[in-house]
Amino acid sequence: MTEFEVLEPGLLTTVQDLGRRYHQRFGVPVSGAMDMYASRIVNSLLCNDEQAAVLEITLIGPKLRFKNDSVIALAGADLAPRINGSSVETWKVLKVPANGILTFDGPLRGTRTYLGVPGGIDIPLVMGSRSTYMGARLGGMDGRSLKKGDLLAGSNRESFASPVGTAVPIEYIPVIHENPKVRILLGPQDDAFTENGITTFLSSTYTVSQLSDRVGYRLEGPAIEHKDGADILSDGIPFGAIQVSGNGQPLILMADRGVTGGYTKIGVVITADIWKIAQSLPGDQINFVATDYTDALHAMRDWEKGIREIKESAIGSREEKKNSGLGMRITAEGEHFEVFDGQGIQISTKEDIKGISLQTRRILKATVSGETYNFDIDIEKSA
Repeated sequence: MTEFEVLEPGLLTTVQDLGRRYHQRFGVPVSGAMDMYASRIVNSLLCNDEQAAVLEITLIGPKLRFKNDSVIALAGADLAPRINGSSVETWKVLKVPANGILTFDGPLRGTRTYLGVPGGIDIPLVMGSRSTYMGARLGGMDGRSLKKGDLLAGSNRESFASPVGTAVPIEYIPVIHENPKVRILLGPQDDAFTENGITTFLSSTYTVSQLSDRVGYRLEGPAIEHKDGADILSDGIPFGAIQVSGNGQPLILMADRGVTGGYTKIGVVITADIWKIAQSLPGDQINFVATDYTDALHAMRDWEKGIREIKESAIGSREEKKNSGLGMRITAEGEHFEVFDGQGIQISTKEDIKGISLQTRRILKATVSGETYNFDIDIEKSA
């Protein structure tokens, strides 16, 4: 089981999953990962349930110390991660040694990266989700971002992750641009805007404001003209809805959005492009492109196809590892621990336990909750 301590919390690091669904009728926001693609990829790489909890790391990453030999996965923005001072790649499965330190130098491209562990981060469910909603101090670590001294652990369910180095094929790694073109479906209140207003919206470049967060991204640019004002009877707000208030400036509503709103919505960002907003920085520029439901559906299918293929590949790598005899483990009280010999060398293949006879005695050790235990065992090899 992976265990780690927060030495420094970073700018904004929270526990998230895919959100707290089915409670919006009670006024509870969905929350969850801002970049759902990267979050799902992290869990796919580790052969986790896609709803498993991960860390969402924003701009300035945390400093984490892993108590035992651990496997993690990173995906999303490139925040220049390092393990024990050595630079490591994202979009892949990584090894962190016992007492290893994971740090981040800062954003090279994008805003949010996601860290997953085998089985998912193990914290209590609140309304069916582990997501953090700081507006009501709900879920996650007491409804807040991480702080120094927090201790977190992976699930103690049986989970055998993919081999270290398992990576996302380059064709499935999205390229983060400073000036993304974002596809939208017009509506549901596009008829509340003048023809000139819609033309302005689709032909202008909008800049991401400093006043942007998990609730919504405020944009600055040419005013979008209404016909008769911005107010409507409050109705539901989907992820990616683009609301335009009386000042004519668009606001893209994100993971922590309220469940209803009373301003006109000129369009909605298609699901397959929401990650582009989640990875945008203040000062980045956005252009909107109107599309239709057929294109949005095809984009969604391509998105799901990529995630499915990555997970199938990771599962295949895991099964190959298991069948080849890699990753020998001791099972104690339902938990699994990697095994090392008396010299501290990990026993990972059948070759490591060959003796000069059909029976041999070995001193093995395993680290459990930060303490090392020696196992004096007999190994018998079938003739």
